[in-house]
Amino acid sequence: MGKITFRLLEEIDFNKMHIWMNTDFVIEWYGKTPVTIEDIRNKYMPYITGEKPTKAYIIIINNVDVGYIQTYLINDYPEYNKYVKTDEYAAGVDLFIGHRDYIHKGYGVLIMEQFLKDHVFSNIQVNKCIIGPEPKNLSAIRMYEKSGFKWYKNIQIPDEDEPEYLMILLRKDFSSYTELI
Repeated sequence: MGKITFRLLEEIDFNKMHIWMNTDFVIEWYGKTPVTIEDIRNKYMPYITGEKPTKAYIIIINNVDVGYIQTYLINDYPEYNKYVKTDEYAAGVDLFIGHRDYIHKGYGVLIMEQFLKDHVFSNIQVNKCIIGPEPKNLSAIRMYEKSGFKWYKNIQIPDEDEPEYLMILLRKDFSSYTELI
């Protein structure tokens, strides 16, 4: 299916992010509402400058920028961790594929597995990874299950319309899984 790599998000990517985040298939599950370029700048610039501890990346398949993925330690966001209630060694991941030619073609599992290997579990302190799709986002849930994630619990974050269907992948399960493929 091609070589999957990741590069750190840069300010030059904001126009592309703006286009992606205003596509119908990204708005449906990731952003919920159209965004301006200024919205993009305000949200993602602190990741680039290090003001916020989220590590933000562009997903690249065969030298084509196709989407966005990020990781962070859940403990670095205490307000969120009030609901997740996990230990200090848990990482969170969020992603979307923004390029229409790459959705619903099996890339999600490959992207997730490569990112977990290269950027999440490469941190030897991280013992688990958590992701929180909406319960109605069945295609994302199936994709995460194919990557080894299992249902953990549902949580409702104040000010969010939909609950999160938290899924978890333990390092030991990822290691066992990746040895099989």
